[in-house]
Amino acid sequence: NILMVAAFISDNGSLNQYDIADYVASNIKDPLSRTAGVGSVQLFGSEYAMRIWLDPQKLNKYNLVPSDVISQIKVQNNQISGGQLGGMPQAADQQLNASIIVQTRLQTPEEFGKILLKVQQDGSQVLLRDVARVELGAEDYSTVARYNGKPAAGIAIKLAAGANALDTSRAVKEELNRLSAYFPASLKTVYPYDTTPFIEISIQEVFKTLVEAIILVFLVMYLFLQNFRATIIPTIAVPVVILGTFAILSAVGFTINT
Repeated sequence: NILMVAAFISDNGSLNQYDIADYVASNIKDPLSRTAGVGSVQLFGSEYAMRIWLDPQKLNKYNLVPSDVISQIKVQNNQISGGQLGGMPQAADQQLNASIIVQTRLQTPEEFGKILLKVQQDGSQVLLRDVARVELGAEDYSTVARYNGKPAAGIAIKLAAGANALDTSRAVKEELNRLSAYFPASLKTVYPYDTTPFIEISIQEVFKTLVEAIILVFLVMYLFLQNFRATIIPTIAVPVVILGTFAILSAVGFTINT
C-alpha cells in the first residue's frame, strides 16, 4: 500500500514536467528508496530519453530496415574502458590499480545524428540523421502530471513490511527537506496524499476511547457498589491489564498490527 505521495512542482513554470521528472529520477528517487522504513518508491513521470523517429521512405531509399539502425546504435553507443592505471606489468612497489572509464557514450541529438549506418558503393556515408529525426524527449508520453495546473512529477512511497508508518513518514520528509537545499530555484515539494494524519487521528481516538472506558467502568461500578474504595480497584485494573497485555506483546516481538 502507498504510504504517501510527494509531488514536485515548478512554481513559476520554468521547468516542464519532463525536466522535473528527470531531476527527481536522477537526484531524489534513490536517496528516498534508502530511507529507513521505505519498501519501494514509484515515480509518476517520465525521464528524458533520446527519441529517434525513423522515416520509412528514407529507409527504403537507402535499402535499410529498423533493425539495421538499432544494431548500429548499439555498436556505436557503448561505454568503453580506456585501460588501467597500475596494470600489469607493474613495478614491485605498485599499490594502486584503477580502471579508466572514458566518455564514449553519445550525449546529444547531434552526436546521435552522426552515427554511421552504411557506406554506399560510391563511398558516400549514410548517417542516422539522413533517415531519422533525432531529439531529446520523454521516455514515455503516456503519463501527464500536473498539480493545481502546474507541471509536476510525483513519487509514491510504499511502506516496508513491519515498518512504523509515522516514523517512516517523518524520515521521508526530513530527507526531502535535506535534499531541497540542492533543488533548482523554482522546484517545490508538496504532499497531495499522506495517510499519516489518519493514523495519528486513529491513535488519538484509541486513547480517547480508553479514557472514556475507564470513566464508564468507574461510574457503573460505583453505581452498584456505592463504595469508593471498592470501586477504585476494578477501575485501576482495566488500564493495568491493557498496558500489561501490550507489554507482553512488545516483549515477544509482536505489535498491535500483528
